[in-house]
Amino acid sequence: MSIVKLVMAREPLPAGPSVFLAGPTPDKSNPVPSWRPTALKILADQWAGPQTLTVLSPESRNGVRADRYETQVDWETDARAAADALLFWIPRDLKTMPGMTTNVEFGLDVGTARPVVLGIPDDCPNPERNRYLAYVARRHNVPVCTTLADTVTAALNLITGK
Repeated sequence: MSIVKLVMAREPLPAGPSVFLAGPTPDKSNPVPSWRPTALKILADQWAGPQTLTVLSPESRNGVRADRYETQVDWETDARAAADALLFWIPRDLKTMPGMTTNVEFGLDVGTARPVVLGIPDDCPNPERNRYLAYVARRHNVPVCTTLADTVTAALNLITGK
């Protein structure tokens, strides 16, 4: 039986295969459901590796925010650098999840040797705002997917070498 472990913001980063869930995080001031629990479930359903898969989430456990902004940014930067795959899922909604930080993170990661996959749903409120990211991803031979399940599959393929 394959095991998937969730590590959330500012928790210690374990060794072993891991995937970082990059993308917009719901804001407390304009709450909407997070996409990450669904991604975690799909990862758990698809993971068939012999080792535990660690899923790295930049969201805070129990909603407890970082004491300082820099603490959060530093953890996310370290977690992205440590991950075996960076799964970017961007259900862009300029009103509730604009993903401006996500744009910067994707730009920092896409041109490096880090294994990246980009997921951009066609049915999100503002898909036209993902067009540039998709173009840049393709220029860097990064897989571009339109469903969360396909994005998870592509990320796991990066980890397993398929």
